Amino acid sequence: MIDLILAIVFVLVAPVIGALVAGVDRKVTAHMQGRVGPSILQPFWDVGKLFEKEKAVVNETQIFYAVCYLVFMVFTGALFFAGGDLLLVIFALTLSQVFLALGAFAAYSPYSYVGAERELLQIMAYEPMVILTAVGMFVATQSFNVSDIIATKVPVVLVIPGIFLGFVYILTIKLRKSPFDISTSHHAHQEIVKGVTTEFSGPTLALIEVTHWYETVLLLGILFLFFGWNPLLAVIAIIVLYLLEILIDNTNARVRWQFAVKSAWLVALIVGIINLAALYFLSGGVP
Repeated sequence: MIDLILAIVFVLVAPVIGALVAGVDRKVTAHMQGRVGPSILQPFWDVGKLFEKEKAVVNETQIFYAVCYLVFMVFTGALFFAGGDLLLVIFALTLSQVFLALGAFAAYSPYSYVGAERELLQIMAYEPMVILTAVGMFVATQSFNVSDIIATKVPVVLVIPGIFLGFVYILTIKLRKSPFDISTSHHAHQEIVKGVTTEFSGPTLALIEVTHWYETVLLLGILFLFFGWNPLLAVIAIIVLYLLEILIDNTNARVRWQFAVKSAWLVALIVGIINLAALYFLSGGVP
């Protein structure tokens, strides 16, 4: 019963929290650039205006894919906060991202095609590290269930520090921040053509923005797992790490997709595999 309540709370509250995080992001970014910036509530107004606009799409299937993108993201987050299997959470998250790329491919636009291809490249870049994160959680807590990982008294971040650093690295890709915002960006400072979201507009684009809010809360929830034994420390770590992501976003230019993929795989190989191998040998070869 509690699991169901937590899932419902996520569905209802996550977009509010995600929008507020986006508002704080834009406000802090503006101050870093010497501007006053919009209100923290601006994301709500922006999405509200998008829902009021006329529905205009190149291909009707774009709407279907955008809805699937939202539905699977909501399902992923609800499963996570209900304490479900972390591996299933990761697979559902990946499927959600694939629907976004399919929606871009359905637009028959060269700019949209490039954005969709780069979206798939981003998935290829971060997926190994995300899977290693789930494996690392299992090694540290002997369970893939989110509820068990949160309830553990094991300081997970101290058991798998390499995997934690690797996840923080690919978090920049997941949050679509510079230097790894190769398929699209949440801010207007990158380019006029918005990559994977180029051909989305009006209510359909609003659905995508709301989905991003859900995804942000989910990613912060995964960060929480590393510090689950101390909730206060977890909240502080999340705030510090997100501010660090904003700083990185505003002090780095976009890199080429080749570097994004190679560096993410290299990080997964070095910090992820070595961390797991060290745990294996320290435990005397007992998994």
